[in-house]
Amino acid sequence: VILAACQPSSAAPTPDMDVVMTQAVQTAIAGMVTPTPLPTETPLPTATQAPRTPPALPPVYTTGVLNPLDTPHTYISDTCQYLHDKWNPNNAAPGTIVLVIMFHGINKDSSNLDPNDITVQDFKKLMNGLKELGFEAINAEQLANFLDHNAAIPNRSVVLTYDDRHRAEAYEHFRPYSAEWGWPVINGWISAFGGDDQFLAENVALSAEGWVDYEAHGVVHNVNIVPGSSDEFILSELQGSIDNLQKYFGKTPIAYIWPGGGFTPRGVELARQVGYRVGFTVNPRGPFMYNWIPQSDAVDPGRPSYIPESPANDPRLTLPRYWPTQVLGQLDTIRVMGNEAAAYAEQNRATELEYYDIVCAPTYGPIPTAP
Repeated sequence: VILAACQPSSAAPTPDMDVVMTQAVQTAIAGMVTPTPLPTETPLPTATQAPRTPPALPPVYTTGVLNPLDTPHTYISDTCQYLHDKWNPNNAAPGTIVLVIMFHGINKDSSNLDPNDITVQDFKKLMNGLKELGFEAINAEQLANFLDHNAAIPNRSVVLTYDDRHRAEAYEHFRPYSAEWGWPVINGWISAFGGDDQFLAENVALSAEGWVDYEAHGVVHNVNIVPGSSDEFILSELQGSIDNLQKYFGKTPIAYIWPGGGFTPRGVELARQVGYRVGFTVNPRGPFMYNWIPQSDAVDPGRPSYIPESPANDPRLTLPRYWPTQVLGQLDTIRVMGNEAAAYAEQNRATELEYYDIVCAPTYGPIPTAP
């Protein structure tokens, strides 16, 4: 039994440990090798668009109808905002023209007629002539919105201003045109007498009817604003008119009718500061359009009473006005001016829209579409 136990076994032979270890190491190394990645597709380069060059904008429309010293002045400094408002189809169409007429008296009798007044007969002729040529009357707020933003108004618009204090019956000349055509009239109210004004109650009642638009025409009124006027005096006229109309008429005026046509750069600056949006002179330089107002840069020896507006640098507060007798023979000329300006705008439409698309649209967005 002992000898048998000491005999070699017939089982499988003992493996060679050197070989086993070599194989184990090779297997471990093989598991640690990272497979070579397959090649990825190389992206093709994207084609780049060449930058667009904006076209040169056309010059401002001019006309030979105006006095050579009365040249159109612009007031919108932001070209993109101007083009946006000009070509917005929801706004006033290019070529929309505005005429301002200043009335001081409408008299039945033509004998001893004040040169600033008009007869009833000529008044009716003027009003009917305006209507026949397609003009429609607007109020101060419509005018201010048009000048500020090119807000929609009739293509041929007229502003009828009646300066100074009047009995309510004086407006009966305008009432038929308000009733039939919806035409408003702007009054330049003098605030000198405050609550003691003998005409106040009837004018407040007329204001409540809605078709007479009461705006500011100074307090003292008969003392013009001149280069030597103090800030205290100017503000007493400007702010005093606002205070009076707020207190007695329940409204804040936005238009200032410069008494006697007197204004200065400082007066215009203060008028803007206290909130006026439009102002009227007595200079009949012509009609005007959005961002296009005739102004003079210097005193004209042939018309020395016309104060140059350009030094004030605010055309919206120094708007021209015609006397009624001056405009009777100008109506068709004014209509033609509007038509010419509209044609000039259309001629340059593609250029201006291309400029807007390149320069302005990335910031201001596209021009709105018509509703």
